Amino acid sequence: MARIAGVDIPDKKRGEVALTYIFGIGRSRANKILQEADVDINIKAKDWNDDQIAAIRQAVGKYRLEGELRSEVQLNIKRLQDIGCYRGIRHRIGLPLRGQKTKNNARTRRGKKKTIANKKK
Repeated sequence: MARIAGVDIPDKKRGEVALTYIFGIGRSRANKILQEADVDINIKAKDWNDDQIAAIRQAVGKYRLEGELRSEVQLNIKRLQDIGCYRGIRHRIGLPLRGQKTKNNARTRRGKKKTIANKKK
């Protein structure tokens, strides 16, 4: 099992998909990294040799990934909350912030339903 950028890459996946297990790498960036490293996209990760893994590590090192990227995203959210803009307020109270309706859906953002008992007569 190869370890790149502090993440264990799954052996049984193709290279393009295996690299997406690293936070900050999607399919298109994975393709770009494999092209830079001269590795075939369709080769499974367990078939990479040491030279290919070293080339992939070097290509991956050019990007902000994992912890550094996560902390940057959190700092951006904190900045929005500090300046008190609409998106920051929505982040703070845990509601969707890109214009979605909240009357019926938004369960993933609002959390589990809280049942309210009926008024007694």
